[in-house]
Amino acid sequence: MGKVKIKRKSTLIDMTAMSDVTVLLLTFFMLTSTFLQKEPVIVETPSSVQEQKVPTSNVVNVLVSPHGEVFLAIAGEADPDASANYYKEQDPSLTAKDLQKKKGIWASDSIRIAAIKRAIAEYNATIDAGQRSLGPKVTDLTEDEIARYAKSGNINIPIADIKKFVNLSQSDQDKVFTEFFKLSDEEKEQYNKNPNNIRVGIPINIDPEHKKTNEFQIWMKAIRQVSQSDYPMLYDALKKGEGIAVKADKSTDYSKMHTVMDNLQTINMTRFTLMTALKSQDQ
Repeated sequence: MGKVKIKRKSTLIDMTAMSDVTVLLLTFFMLTSTFLQKEPVIVETPSSVQEQKVPTSNVVNVLVSPHGEVFLAIAGEADPDASANYYKEQDPSLTAKDLQKKKGIWASDSIRIAAIKRAIAEYNATIDAGQRSLGPKVTDLTEDEIARYAKSGNINIPIADIKKFVNLSQSDQDKVFTEFFKLSDEEKEQYNKNPNNIRVGIPINIDPEHKKTNEFQIWMKAIRQVSQSDYPMLYDALKKGEGIAVKADKSTDYSKMHTVMDNLQTINMTRFTLMTALKSQDQ
């Protein structure tokens, strides 16, 4: 009796549906995730046993380098529906079309643009009021240049140098910081005293009598003002003490940190978080 041949069935599996699901999931996470901005300098934070997490949205990060340069990063609302939901609660009569226009208006870029414009206006007004030591007035920044600076993610140079900075290529912008942080502490000070250079860090010179305003104070007041008028979730976080996170290297001299905290207290921003790394059991 002959052997019965069993017909082999194809093992080919159609993966089209799986590919579609993968692409959809990838798109979803790309649209809903909050990407960390590249910081101008790498800092190694001191360790502690505190496990409270610092928020990644509705927060102003204050970065202090080991030498004492200060940088800011503003993170808005990551959820694009948050602003629409807020305005719907405020005014239930808003139509779906109206709410669609409200979606995403609290995103990081829009807050940065508003803060930059407000800071420049305050900077120029302070100079007009007689404090000419701040530097030259800034009146020639275009809307496009402001938007490009906001897109960079960090507030990392004096206001007077923004125009020169944004008109550099991306590689040259990065080079400003990489070359600066190769310098010795003394060379950094000399570099930042030269007005022909694109200076690094937000000027935060301390005035013992608290009579003169510096650029760090101007930026922080501008952020508070625009959040109070147009970005309520960030403003609420600032009031609660969750909206400002100060991050410094563990080797940063305490006097540099004290300068930052003293400036915040001078403008009545007395509630903030100090960022640390979680201490391991071996430490």
